[in-house]
Amino acid sequence: MCDCLICERIELIKKNKNPYFVRELNTGYVVIGDHQRIRGYSLFLCKQHATELHFLEPSFRQEFLREMSLTAEAVYNAFQPEKLNYSLLGAGRGLHMHWHFHPRRKGDTPKPGPVWQLGDELLADEYLPTPEELTELKERLNAELDKLL
Repeated sequence: MCDCLICERIELIKKNKNPYFVRELNTGYVVIGDHQRIRGYSLFLCKQHATELHFLEPSFRQEFLREMSLTAEAVYNAFQPEKLNYSLLGAGRGLHMHWHFHPRRKGDTPKPGPVWQLGDELLADEYLPTPEELTELKERLNAELDKLL
């Protein structure tokens, strides 16, 4: 069995047990971030368990990047940030490629710079969305995906 957090999340999506799931695309899954310290934080999880873009077959990679950019545009349109930050990350149990989208606004961090400066605050329980908030975030993002797809 794979010890991968992203694979585990995808399995929950497939079992209809991931409440953060928004939409399945050809190459990945759009999800709302578990913690909403940065409101509208969303992710795009690659369907293939790969750690690097260059490990993907070229046509899949092109489609993955196209769908990522559409997802980013939908996040931007849904949450109207001043700036949208993109990160393709993977570490620890999450080496599996996944894009992070952080809708940034002036003053959302103590000083200008990446959201990662917030450290553990990003994962504080106080930023877990309520069921109602989660529904609203998912509906907003899904509506924008509908327009673009």
